Amino acid sequence: MAENEQQRQALARLQALREDYLARLPKELAELRCLAARLPQAPQIADTLGRLLHRLHKLAGSGGSFGLPELSHHARRLERQIQLWLDSPLPNQAELAAFAGEIGTLAELGRPRCRSGAAWVGLSHPLPRQERVHLWLVEDDPQLAATLVEQLASFGYRVTRFCWLAEADQACIHDIPDILLLDMILEADGVHGTKQPLTRLAALACPLIIISERNDFQSRVRAAKLGAEGYILKPIAMPRLVNRISRILENRASPPERVLIVEDDQLLADHYRLVLEHAGMTVDILQQPELVAETVFSFRPELILMDLYMPDYSGPELAGVLRQHDNWTGLPIVYLSAETDLGRQIKALQSGADDFLTKPISDAQLVAAVRVRVKRARVLMSQINQDSLTGLLKHATIKEAVDMALANAHRDGYPITLAMLDIDFFKHVNDSYGHATGDVVISAVAMLLRQRLRRTDIIGRYGGEEFLAVLPGCDAASAHRIMDKIRQDFAQLPFSQGDTGFTCTLSVGLACTVSFPADIGAKLLAHADRALYMAKHGGRNQTRIAAPHDPPGPEHSA
Repeated sequence: MAENEQQRQALARLQALREDYLARLPKELAELRCLAARLPQAPQIADTLGRLLHRLHKLAGSGGSFGLPELSHHARRLERQIQLWLDSPLPNQAELAAFAGEIGTLAELGRPRCRSGAAWVGLSHPLPRQERVHLWLVEDDPQLAATLVEQLASFGYRVTRFCWLAEADQACIHDIPDILLLDMILEADGVHGTKQPLTRLAALACPLIIISERNDFQSRVRAAKLGAEGYILKPIAMPRLVNRISRILENRASPPERVLIVEDDQLLADHYRLVLEHAGMTVDILQQPELVAETVFSFRPELILMDLYMPDYSGPELAGVLRQHDNWTGLPIVYLSAETDLGRQIKALQSGADDFLTKPISDAQLVAAVRVRVKRARVLMSQINQDSLTGLLKHATIKEAVDMALANAHRDGYPITLAMLDIDFFKHVNDSYGHATGDVVISAVAMLLRQRLRRTDIIGRYGGEEFLAVLPGCDAASAHRIMDKIRQDFAQLPFSQGDTGFTCTLSVGLACTVSFPADIGAKLLAHADRALYMAKHGGRNQTRIAAPHDPPGPEHSA
């Protein structure tokens, strides 16, 4: 009910914007006619044509967005005519008079038409995060199924196992999974009546991960046709499977996209903002181009939608300013303009932008275009900043995150705790079971940390088998309860190499700003490292909290 009311309010605001636009349109068209009528007598024809060009460009972009596509089309045609004149000898008096007459026809096209709400189809909010994820496993091998159910349960997932696809498809009548794990052999071979379309499952748009022993091209194409978001080969590496599940869930529950709109047409900018906000995004509008650097620094957008032509500064000029800053060289900039000339679009893209969208653009297309570009930008940033094995932040990135988190905590007056974790006797694991098995153990620690800590917490792989977690708003006692539970749960995880099973343990060191109010950054890290050293030399498989009177570890000794 609340969501329906929110959508009704959004539609009402959109309608109010449209009515405001239509109310202002007659005056805008009248001013266009007066400006065009002065063309044959204008002392500076090029200047007058330039002013007309800017007004027509705005009209071409806004008309279709507010339900007047014919107005946009005609305004764009007139805009092109001016561009041709400005790029060649100016027109004669007769051509100018005829052009002024065509401007007058815009008034008829500016009359409102009935606009349906169909543009809102497909605009949806991101899925809410669920505390206990429900997985459906379709697997006929009882031994493999039992192993998968046990290991997935140890990572906190609730698993329902089906022997055949038909059973899972029928179960959709009464329940909905968060993710479906499907053995491709069952889907492809038609055993026991399982060869059938994913009727109800497909209708649920449930994320699909294929499990297969086949690594050939045709099998992977078949998985792609089914819409699979993951393809896991047998024998199954559990950390890789859990990592894929976590990434899918994180993508679906990711924070709202942050979009900055640089547009001099206030009504059109408000329309774009309302459409994107209704889709769950966070949006800001910049109408003072000279403040673009300050706005990007404070708002931190993930994508900029920028008009190509504005009164004082062009889109390429503003893009060039942003690209002068090292931190924003990779920030996606997309021109949203009524410019349809391919040559001009290409020239504009060469000035620092990444893509070009043409006005008018439908609401659904705008949302999809922004969402897919932000998603790709996030993937790229994750590849740059995240460790490939664990998906956690790399060493340099987590250290930068520590400095920023501590500065924010100091400014706003809340505690923060750093937790350093190390796998006990990890060299023995590598020497006894091989580095591939060691990678499984490392990945298991990462998965537990990602699952058990909050979204506001920051996690990184600090070294080979060493991890660092930043817990904002968490005092030492609370951090101890959280991290010690993770330590205990990790000790219960079963690992194996061939027929040999084994377990591993963790040592954890904590340091809180409450105990060391004057120490930030590297100094607080040193205290957490000292506590970890004490845990290691106190018997391992324990969690220690750093205190001011603790003796220094060996790397801090004089």
